[in-house]
Amino acid sequence: MSIDYKPAVHFNHVSYTIGENQILRSITGSFPEGRITTLVGPSGAGKTTLLKLCNGLLSPTMGELYVQGQLIESYEPTELRRLVGIALQSAPMISGTVYDNLALPMVLQSKKFSKEAGRRLLRDVGLEEEFLQRKINDLSGGQRQKVSIARTLVNQPNILLLDEITSSLDRTSQKEIEELIVAINRKYGTTIIWITHNLQQALEIGYFTWVMMDGEVVETGRSELLKSPATDKARNFIKGGAV
Repeated sequence: MSIDYKPAVHFNHVSYTIGENQILRSITGSFPEGRITTLVGPSGAGKTTLLKLCNGLLSPTMGELYVQGQLIESYEPTELRRLVGIALQSAPMISGTVYDNLALPMVLQSKKFSKEAGRRLLRDVGLEEEFLQRKINDLSGGQRQKVSIARTLVNQPNILLLDEITSSLDRTSQKEIEELIVAINRKYGTTIIWITHNLQQALEIGYFTWVMMDGEVVETGRSELLKSPATDKARNFIKGGAV
């Protein structure tokens, strides 16, 4: 993908192997700063592994990975996690209130987290302030996902990684989360890297898109590529997904 944007994350011939199983094969490419890039591809393509490399949950077997121009290994782990946040499909929550969950990142850093900061985050994700004292187990799936995203925003990350965060939600909740992520991108200039199996979502929400298959990137470019891919591999995959 030829881009004129500054890379937030850059892969230089990055591979990841477990034993004899090569999960990622010499990935080269960049996620542009301040844009939403969607990752699509069949299950087992290596998308989640690639995402976990971006915030140091996994380390490359070969190659170089840069985050905001620095080699990823040059960051202290806590510094990297503040810079690169991640929200997952099934967000783990601790028992207690919404406030308890939002405060967790600060508690782990032995820092204080104010109720006002919590209310501000809830407003950012479209939840009313009174949710701060709600029990986490009393929330709907969509509300829990919003709290998960709000918790990821506690550290004000420059880069936000999203892994299938709407796949288990109803259409209304899915639309709310999509609108929320677009609003976060526009308001804060946050770089978004979003794995989705929903090709229509990838087309509508993404500015750029990576198509991955068998541990390789088979096509990248503006998200309109999903309407008319240039490669046979991407074309066959997208035809099956019917954008």
